[in-house]
Amino acid sequence: MNYKTELHKITTFVFDVDGVLTDGSVMILPGQEPIRTFNAKDGYALQLAVRKGFRVAIITGGKSEAVKERLQAAGITDIWLGARYKVEAFDELVNTYKLKPEEIAYMGDDLPDYEVLTRVGMPTCPQDAAPEIRQICRYISPIAGGKGCVRDLIEQTLKVQGKWRLDSDKNW
Repeated sequence: MNYKTELHKITTFVFDVDGVLTDGSVMILPGQEPIRTFNAKDGYALQLAVRKGFRVAIITGGKSEAVKERLQAAGITDIWLGARYKVEAFDELVNTYKLKPEEIAYMGDDLPDYEVLTRVGMPTCPQDAAPEIRQICRYISPIAGGKGCVRDLIEQTLKVQGKWRLDSDKNW
């Protein structure tokens, strides 16, 4: 079955941070919180998904409050920082909102994402994900982590569902 058929069912996006929303690079400066860069197009797509009524959640092993603030500014309220065992945070999300696997698209790039990816209807990853992750994903974005892969997934989903359009919609 074509993965785009499955996008019709998606109501919830879940993303990792490092390697998905960022390129995985972390700049370390003495005495400061590590610095990460985010893609502005990914940020816009996240905001649009929230405004269009999609649930957007973040599950990351990182603990950066700056990252949390950036995501909250995009309208995301379901954020798990320091999630060493991501499936626990994922199960909390599913139980809180009574979600079904086929409603969820998860994008991860490395081994800590493996178990969650096996539990969702639409496992996805960036182009530069670990081989073990690429092997189990239904969709592999042609775009690398931190370079617009999140926008790619959200845009495709919204287009399939007829929610990505240029018109007088105030959500643009």
